[in-house]
Amino acid sequence: MYAFSEKDIPSDWRELLGDYFQSSAWIALKNNLQSALDHGSDLIRPAPEDFFKALQLTPVDSVKVVILGQDPYHSPGLAQGLAFSIPADIPSNSRAFPSSLRNISKALLLEQFGALPNGDLHHWAQQGVLLLNTALSVKLGEAGSHANLGWKTLIDQLIYALALHKPNLAWMLWGGHAQSKLPLITNSVGQLILQSSHPSGLGVYKTDKPFLEPGGQKSCGHFSKTNTWLESHGKPVIQWIKPHSGPHQINLI
Repeated sequence: MYAFSEKDIPSDWRELLGDYFQSSAWIALKNNLQSALDHGSDLIRPAPEDFFKALQLTPVDSVKVVILGQDPYHSPGLAQGLAFSIPADIPSNSRAFPSSLRNISKALLLEQFGALPNGDLHHWAQQGVLLLNTALSVKLGEAGSHANLGWKTLIDQLIYALALHKPNLAWMLWGGHAQSKLPLITNSVGQLILQSSHPSGLGVYKTDKPFLEPGGQKSCGHFSKTNTWLESHGKPVIQWIKPHSGPHQINLI
């Protein structure tokens, strides 16, 4: 049986969170999540040891870009603990392949980076792209099922502290849920805030700031704008496309 505790969170992120772990909000999250694990950890995604994979792969000192998701994929075999990322062996032509990733790949292609070779975004995280969901667990088959366990207070505190202590980050806020975190960011110094509709489904074209323009001939330009921002602040740009090494190049048709 898995025992959940603050030690699951890397020490640098615990330090950033400060006295949060003495709060009633943390105690409530810990108790709620432990209860959910005790009543069926095999039905929870990602695996408990991957709840904080985004923080494990992207230390505080290395963060350059933040992409906010909502909650982990609730379909079997997808959630990895990184927002939007799925295992590399999921075929792009399968029904399991998320539309959000397909549209992210289209945007990258339109911005002249090339298409993603697959849906695994570990290489983004390892370059300083924090792929952070705003709830870090979910019950299989039930989207949003763990949103009320108390994750919000932890993630809100993390976003606020990160923006406060790290200038010149690039934030990609896709969709209304991610954009609801704006008040946690906007009072901090020197943050690039990029907003668009969410890249999933038909919503990708909606709102006055579409992720992809209707007709799919132009993207929101977030990946190019982020690299321009990083370069202007003396930081290495993100290599958005990892060289193709498997059989499942994403089909954009």
